[in-house]
Amino acid sequence: MVTIGNLTIHFGARELFSGVSLFIGPRDRIGLVGRNGAGKSTMLKTLAGLQRPNEGTVAFAKGTTVGYLPQEMQHSEEASVYEEARTAFKEVQELSKLVDELTHAITDHHDYTSDDYADKVEKLSEAAHRLELLGSGNIEEKIEKVLKGLGFKSEDLSRPMKEFSGGWKMRVELGKILLQNPDLLLLDEPTNHLDIESIEWLEEFLVEYNGAIVLISHDRTFLDNVTNRTVEISKAKIYDYRYSYSKYLVQRQDEIEKQEQAAKNQQKYIDDTQKLIDKFRAKQSKASFAQSLIKKLDKIEKIEVDDFDGTKVRIQFPPSPHAGKVIMEGHQLGKAYGALRLFKGLDMQINRGEKIALVGKNGVGKSTLIRMIMNKESFEGEMTPGYSVSVGYYAQNQSDTLDLNKTVFETIDDEAVGEIRKSVRALLGSFLFSGDDVDKKVKVLSGGEKARLAFCKLLLQPYNFLVLDEPTNHLDLASKEVLKQALQKYDGTMLVVSHDRDFLSGLTNIVYEIKPDRLKIWPGDVMDFLKEKKAETIASFERAKVDKKRDEQVDKNKPNESSVAELTREQQKEAEKQQKKIQNQLQKIEASISQKEAELKSMEVELSKLDYTNTQQSQSTLQKYENLKQQVETLYSEWEALGNN
Repeated sequence: MVTIGNLTIHFGARELFSGVSLFIGPRDRIGLVGRNGAGKSTMLKTLAGLQRPNEGTVAFAKGTTVGYLPQEMQHSEEASVYEEARTAFKEVQELSKLVDELTHAITDHHDYTSDDYADKVEKLSEAAHRLELLGSGNIEEKIEKVLKGLGFKSEDLSRPMKEFSGGWKMRVELGKILLQNPDLLLLDEPTNHLDIESIEWLEEFLVEYNGAIVLISHDRTFLDNVTNRTVEISKAKIYDYRYSYSKYLVQRQDEIEKQEQAAKNQQKYIDDTQKLIDKFRAKQSKASFAQSLIKKLDKIEKIEVDDFDGTKVRIQFPPSPHAGKVIMEGHQLGKAYGALRLFKGLDMQINRGEKIALVGKNGVGKSTLIRMIMNKESFEGEMTPGYSVSVGYYAQNQSDTLDLNKTVFETIDDEAVGEIRKSVRALLGSFLFSGDDVDKKVKVLSGGEKARLAFCKLLLQPYNFLVLDEPTNHLDLASKEVLKQALQKYDGTMLVVSHDRDFLSGLTNIVYEIKPDRLKIWPGDVMDFLKEKKAETIASFERAKVDKKRDEQVDKNKPNESSVAELTREQQKEAEKQQKKIQNQLQKIEASISQKEAELKSMEVELSKLDYTNTQQSQSTLQKYENLKQQVETLYSEWEALGNN
């Protein structure tokens, strides 16, 4: 479908690609990976026709359409979200008009043997085929499905674009591209600005997508779930693997180890040969032998080890100072911006040693709640810190708080106190700032470098409570993994907001799901939470189907006037008796469900205050909670079975 041949791109003296070739097939799912600055985004722009190569070709099969994100956002600020999304079907509307015109022209044509008639028939066939591929039916349904999948509510669809932030506008652009159904999708960090539920929806959409996909992402789980091919860009070359990201890592590491061993063996051979040369070159009888060895060495092609992953950040958080059992307590917390109400009546208690993932849909107030905890936002209710709590805070825009005119060294040295001042350069070195890098102004650093510097500041003093809002923004895959490993070893309490499932998995042991009226507590890992949420959604959907079926059955079984006339008095009594019996049983089960669900809600409050350092008590309580959930599921099953009778 797309063939890249001998592609070369350079910016001044810097060469991004040197004679690389690549073929993209109709159903390929390619993840572009490589260090920041390797040329991943440039490759996408080249495929999108926005970057011209210095040498080489990019050839597309005839009629291939391309959708690219990000692209210049050209939209009407006054248009509603729905109206803006509908512009994605501009081609459908134009093709429909063309099909009507050609059909009318062919119908009125009298000379069926003319070239003009054959030309119109061919154009009609092509237009109809393209229209079929695009799917011209149910446009409204498609728009609503995609926009809701990307996190928009029904009431959002009629709101003007100007009321939304840049992140939400980017979602509309992504939605438009998906609705256009191009043959090749080019996606640069498509999960940015998406919450976990929207990311999972996008994954499912892309897995079923009919065209080819080339994407860049720092979300390992997203790459694994969507791609089946990984293309690494490194030192102006590309390495193509028919694996998803995790399998590629294993294969690539194995290759590097073999290269290192081969290079080591070769170097030993060179060293041994050089010793022989040095030994015999001065002896006349061995001079010719020495010369032959020299010629052998000259012909050797030096084995180079590929640059893979590069140097990694080395992070270790200082031991946390002792704190009281309760780290932070909130009662009846609420927040509204004018008429916009985020949440109210939230209660929370964060206990020492807990590792909490704060999740929820975008716009529900996760970052707002964190700013409330940090006393950087006014709010309703009470927030009380525990005894001797020291908080280390990493904001979503932490990099923006750096002084752009300071050097890297000054940024850390100006805030370092005590013994750590003696090791500022060593600390910066662990974050990959060494040599002349420490004298660079902050304003010339990349997004990833600024993020690393902001984290470096977090290590200047020990904290017993880390509050992290989207800490992986701007970090590459390797740096994210190192940060995760450091946080796993951190011995204090932690509250983290992240949409990166791989980063959260194995890092936290409690999930707080923020809702408009409460914080719902989910004990366990984020992957357990996602499984339960999915099962909950499916169960809710199935219950709705059962309700509908039961209502239809009740309506169907209602005796009409003619059937009543045919029933004997005894039959009527028996039917009414059975119906009443079923209704009584249903009411009893519904009452039990209400009671059990109230107990579940009460237990969730208990779980939020649980001391997880007391293993025996916490396991007993968690088991009781799971048993109660199972009882509720059993009651629902009985209720559904009875409703089908």
